Amino acid sequence: MAKSHVLVIPYPAQGHVIPIMELAQRLVEQGIRVTFINTEVNHKLVTSWLDKECFGDMMQMVSIPDGLEPWEDRSDLCKLTLSILQTMPSKLEELIEMINKEESSKVTCVIADDCMGWAIKVAKKMGIRSAAFWPASVATLASILSLQKLIDNGIINKDGIPLTDEIIQFSETMPPIKPCNLAWTCFEDPGTVEAFFQVVVQALEASRLTEWFICNSSRELEAAAFSLYPNLSPIGPLLASNRQANQAGHFWQEDSTCLAWLDQQPACSVIYVAFGSFTIFNQTQFEELALGLELSNRPFLWVVRPGMTKEAATDYPDGYMERICSRGRIVSWAPQQK
Repeated sequence: MAKSHVLVIPYPAQGHVIPIMELAQRLVEQGIRVTFINTEVNHKLVTSWLDKECFGDMMQMVSIPDGLEPWEDRSDLCKLTLSILQTMPSKLEELIEMINKEESSKVTCVIADDCMGWAIKVAKKMGIRSAAFWPASVATLASILSLQKLIDNGIINKDGIPLTDEIIQFSETMPPIKPCNLAWTCFEDPGTVEAFFQVVVQALEASRLTEWFICNSSRELEAAAFSLYPNLSPIGPLLASNRQANQAGHFWQEDSTCLAWLDQQPACSVIYVAFGSFTIFNQTQFEELALGLELSNRPFLWVVRPGMTKEAATDYPDGYMERICSRGRIVSWAPQQK
């Protein structure tokens, strides 16, 4: 009898890849065969630092194109989002068709990040069972699942644009939020807001098509959110029991030298600063942050990843490194879980 074969596909951002990679590893531990799909660019990044031997022959890393040329700017979320929506569904379908040619390796389930809701549609079209995965808190998912209610109540229009500054709550026991802080409205560029709202709409549609909706959270952490959406299944936090293990899925090599430095600092004294894989600063913003950390007079660990600023080179204020060297530590990527 052929083993279960699950295709796993994350949204192409660091905070999405790592949790779903952890889920994939848990599936492998249960004897389930996994094909993990990244975009071509992220596939190269992830496999550069991945210990492939730890998965044996139970997990295969593959890639499909996102539609952009290798040299194009993937920090342009509008361009990346539209390209993904236009290109990747057909490429995923082609990949599944190729895998399914061999009877013993046929895909039995697709687990897709809900921000890649189009993948759930592909699975449905091909008669394959599916599960949506949410890598963050259920409170952040609430805005997507409540989309129609937000439109009906006049909070946003049909294009996702806020119509009011009135603070909203999805339930009395959940944190309040301003409409301007909804995930898709946080961008300055209207084109990016429009493009990312398409992702949100597809995520909502996918949540209705999939058989399971699993979340990287727990009822103990988010009782109010889970009671509001009882169809969600908590399976996390996935990394909570793996804090000292070596994580997989990083885009850049971790700098573990900061751990010894952290151990030398007083307990609860260090400011940790990290902005994931997408955030881009202009030079003024970058310098303001640098000077703010200096003026805090606190020890700090700051992750300044490659490509974090719009400029080709990262320029710190004059004399900055000399002034902060005794209490500041700057790394290109940190072993965050550890």
